[in-house]
Amino acid sequence: MAENFDLVVIGAGPAGYVAAIRAAQLKQKVAIVDKQWMGGVCLNVGCIPSKSLLKNAEVAHTLRERGKEFGFTFENLKLDYSVAVKRSRQNSDRLTKGVGFLMKKNNIAVFMGEAKFKTKDTLNVTDKDGKVTELQAKNIIVATGASAMVPPVWKVDGEKVVTYWEAILQTTLPKSVVVIGSGAIGVEFSTIWNAYGVDVTIVEMLPRIVPLEDEEVSKELEKEFKKRKINIMTGHKVESVEATATGVKVKVSAEGKETVLEADQALVAIGFRPNSKNLGLEEVGVKINERGFVEVNEKMQTNVPGIWAVGDVTGKLMLAHVGSTMGIVAAEHIGGHETVVLDYEMMPRATYSYPQVASFGITEAQAKERGYEVKIGRFPFQPNGKALGMGDYAGFVKIITDAKYGELLGAHMIGPEVTELLPELTLARMMELTAHEIARNVHAHPTLSEAIMEAAHGADGSPIHI
Repeated sequence: MAENFDLVVIGAGPAGYVAAIRAAQLKQKVAIVDKQWMGGVCLNVGCIPSKSLLKNAEVAHTLRERGKEFGFTFENLKLDYSVAVKRSRQNSDRLTKGVGFLMKKNNIAVFMGEAKFKTKDTLNVTDKDGKVTELQAKNIIVATGASAMVPPVWKVDGEKVVTYWEAILQTTLPKSVVVIGSGAIGVEFSTIWNAYGVDVTIVEMLPRIVPLEDEEVSKELEKEFKKRKINIMTGHKVESVEATATGVKVKVSAEGKETVLEADQALVAIGFRPNSKNLGLEEVGVKINERGFVEVNEKMQTNVPGIWAVGDVTGKLMLAHVGSTMGIVAAEHIGGHETVVLDYEMMPRATYSYPQVASFGITEAQAKERGYEVKIGRFPFQPNGKALGMGDYAGFVKIITDAKYGELLGAHMIGPEVTELLPELTLARMMELTAHEIARNVHAHPTLSEAIMEAAHGADGSPIHI
């Protein structure tokens, strides 16, 4: 006999578990299903452990490269990367246990196993022992996330050719690595490994690294990476990846010329594919596009009544915080609660390389392509007192506004802790504030946030400290 619920969520990552909690708060009887773990990729092998490793990398870089600047020396410095990984696993475990606690607190039934649609309102959940449980619900949310995209001819062996999954769990480091792709994962792992002395080469098919960011941000990050002796090969296509007896050979080409790169390891970080297969979605009539993403409307509804989808499996914007927000919107629609319509273009985007990159909205080039007359406000971190005190002053804040109405079109930042500076800007955009109003908001001194104020003054035509 089937167990009955108001809502069943498939997937316990940031999109799924947040949707489940919000639905439970709205008095829905909720169950959640996951085949592996609470917290999904983000908490277990993604956002959370990587940030722990990045903190260790920051300390390692300071100890290895900047001791003289800060007035300390070491005769026999030893860096144990396995301890960094152990700390990252402890932090991950702590948060995943917290998600389990939240499920209990909100009376959400948890089923560990693989879910598959039997009908549009019924799921079969098969656990690791092969036992099948039937769940029935008025509404079902698909929140199964995404997996690393790897061309079939590139054989990931988990040792010489790896994805983010294997990379984040390995306790020893290669002496040299080729990083294929310069999105967030590529540049974050490059930051970590370079800080520990690994010889890193980044290969990017497009003309610049972090190619979805503003062009000025890409140039600045490349400049800072090169200072750290990270080798960057933009405009190069990877033709083949081959494991050898001693490591890997990566054949790349540019303008008809081929080059073979040899290293201990290759990281494949070229994007993600949705986890939409083997769920029985097609069998119940759910529309999936040619790339495998589940199609949804602004309410997160699929074309089949009662079936919803949120997070990376929809391909809207593959970020954990976006998935969580989508989950809340879906749960509020299901619960008949007032909610919002999401503007994915204006969502905050954060990359935790060194220096950090943060942005929202459209780039300067995109604004001009769309016919806007723009005003730009820029302010570098070099004259910022807090940044100087931190010894971390590369980068800048760049604010893009519509010259006619003062509307915030986007902001693009690179520098110290810029990921923490996004909320003021995205809140201002949501509340329809202008650069003038941001500039008039009093910012504490000395803080990094003063760079936002100064850039806003610049966009408003009255820069103070530059």
